[in-house]
Amino acid sequence: MSKSPSKPDSEKTEAFTGKVLGDTAATFTTILAFLGDRLGLFKELAAGGPATSEELAQRARVNERYAREWLGAMASAGYLEYAPGTKRFTLPAEHAPALAEEGGPHFFAGAHEMIVSFVGVLDALEKAFREGGGVRQDAYGPTMRRGMERFTIGWFNNFLLQEWLPAMPDVEAKLRSGGTLADVGCGRGHALVRLARQFPEARFVGYDIFEPTIAEAEANARAAGVHERVRFRAMDVAKGPPERYDVVTTFDVVHDSPDPLGLLRAIRGSLSPGGIYVCLDVNCSDRLEENLGALGSVFHGFSVLYCMTTSLGRGGAGLGTLGFHEPKVRELCAEAGFREVRRVPIENPFNKLYEIRP
Repeated sequence: MSKSPSKPDSEKTEAFTGKVLGDTAATFTTILAFLGDRLGLFKELAAGGPATSEELAQRARVNERYAREWLGAMASAGYLEYAPGTKRFTLPAEHAPALAEEGGPHFFAGAHEMIVSFVGVLDALEKAFREGGGVRQDAYGPTMRRGMERFTIGWFNNFLLQEWLPAMPDVEAKLRSGGTLADVGCGRGHALVRLARQFPEARFVGYDIFEPTIAEAEANARAAGVHERVRFRAMDVAKGPPERYDVVTTFDVVHDSPDPLGLLRAIRGSLSPGGIYVCLDVNCSDRLEENLGALGSVFHGFSVLYCMTTSLGRGGAGLGTLGFHEPKVRELCAEAGFREVRRVPIENPFNKLYEIRP
C-alpha cells in the first residue's frame, strides 16, 4: 500500500503564510519607495522636516491624495514615523542615509530603480526559462542603467580612495608615479573620474561593451575637467585590448561577462611588466547553504533578472551574480596565467576585492 501523505503542520503553514505576506508587502514597499525617490519625496522630508500630506504635497508639488496614500504606505512599512496628534510624517535621521542621501555609502534608491525596471523584461525572461538562452543587455531601458549607476557610485564616492586603494599600496604607488590604468566595464566612467582627480600624473582609459554609455562617460569626464587624461572606447576587451597598462581594474564585471576566462586572459595579456589587476566582485560563497538569507535572495534575484541572463543572452557562460566566488576567482585566474591572487582585507557585505598579479 502506498503511504498516505502527511498532513501539513497548520502552525507552520500559518507562519509561512505570514512570511509570504511580509515578502509581498516588501514588494509593494520597494515599488512605492521607487516612486518616492523619483518624485523627491524622501529628500523633501529630509530637507524640510516633518509634514502632513497637505504640506508635503505643497512642498514637493504633487497631488495631495497621492501624497496621503504614499505616506500611509511608508508609515505602514516603517520607513516613516507618524504622529497621530499632528498628522505629520517624519523621516527619521537614521533612515535618511538609505533613502535620501544620494551617493552615500548606504543609499539604496538605485537598487530600487533597477528592480522596478526588471518588470519590462519579464516576458522575455519567461521565454528564456522555457527555451533557454537569455535576455540581451540592450533590452533593458535607461531606468535600469541609471539605477545601476546610482547604486554603484556610492562605492566610488566612499570606498575607492578612502579604503580600497590604501589597502593596495603598490597600486597606489603606480598611479602616483604617473602610471596607466584601464577600467574594463567602465560604465559611465565615475570610477575613472574619481581616480583622475586623485592622481593628476596618471593616465586612464575606460572600456565598455555597451556603446551607449561611452558618450555619457566622456561627458562626465569633461564636466569634471579630467577629459584630457581619461579616454573611453566601446569594445569587447575579451577580444584583446589594444595597449598595455600598469593597472587594470574591473568593478563587478567578470561575473556578468559572456566569456570570463577569455576576459581574464585578455587582462593578463594587457598588463605591463610588474602590472597589477584589481578585481572587485560579489561577496558570496561557493556553497549555497552559506548564501542563504536576505543578501543571498538579493544576489539570486539580480542574477536571474540581469547578471546571468544577459551573459546567456550573448551566448555566454552565465556565471551569474554568485558565480565568481573566491574559489572560482582563483581557478580562472590561474587558468588565465596569473600566479598570485591576494584577497584584500576589506569589510563589505556586497563585495570582495582582489589584487592579482601575473
